[in-house]
Amino acid sequence: MLRHRILTSIVLVPLLIVAIWFGEPWFSILMAAIAGVAGWEFYRMESKAKVRPLTYFGVFWIVLLIGIPHCTYTAALPTLISSAIIISLLWLLFRQPRDQAFTSWSWTIAGVFYVGWMLSYWIRLRDLEIGKELVFLAMFTTFINDTGAFFIGRTWGKHKMAPSISSGKTWEGAIGGLLCSVAASLVIALIFNLPYSYWQIALAGFIISVFAQLGDLVESLLKRNTGVKDAGKLVPGHGGMLDRFDSLIFTGVIVYYLVELARL
Repeated sequence: MLRHRILTSIVLVPLLIVAIWFGEPWFSILMAAIAGVAGWEFYRMESKAKVRPLTYFGVFWIVLLIGIPHCTYTAALPTLISSAIIISLLWLLFRQPRDQAFTSWSWTIAGVFYVGWMLSYWIRLRDLEIGKELVFLAMFTTFINDTGAFFIGRTWGKHKMAPSISSGKTWEGAIGGLLCSVAASLVIALIFNLPYSYWQIALAGFIISVFAQLGDLVESLLKRNTGVKDAGKLVPGHGGMLDRFDSLIFTGVIVYYLVELARL
């Protein structure tokens, strides 16, 4: 498993670095691909729990949401959200079995917002004035948090953090990930000479770690509710794309609003 994780990182990390560095359209294309696959896994996961979401519809709207930050039409976002609600409900009028309509619709819209809306903030973050540097900070601090939590928890973890949700998570791993996250955020900020004080960067690293681990726990809760171990099998050593990038679902949003807050 560890060997697979390392091999996956060797492939994915350079790809992410190139896409972040060169920006558009490559970054949006990569994020749309990640979100589309993660969305597919989300809906397949629900189908194993006897729920029948509108999989193709949901994945299509997830990808549209990833691209919406580039649209200059001011009403584009409310139009897209409204059409997602209306079209999905109308679709269910002609779909059998009708006794599952509400559950199917709920999970369809949940996937659109959970995956598409949340991950679209990475595009918004990249489009800021120093967006490239901020994405490097947010994304790689998240990854280092995950790595630190994994290895420290594996080595010294004894006290279960949330055994009813994820049996592998320990408080030792969580604290280790948090410390790694703060250290990584400071190093990355120094490398890119970000215009924030040390305490602001350290606080950002702390918050990133907290929400990265919460994002991981949320996905674990969803998997436990649907009775699956992994969302998919596409990413060796991790499971699926959703398993690998679940910690990014919250952190992109959080860092975007931290930056906006710092401007006030």
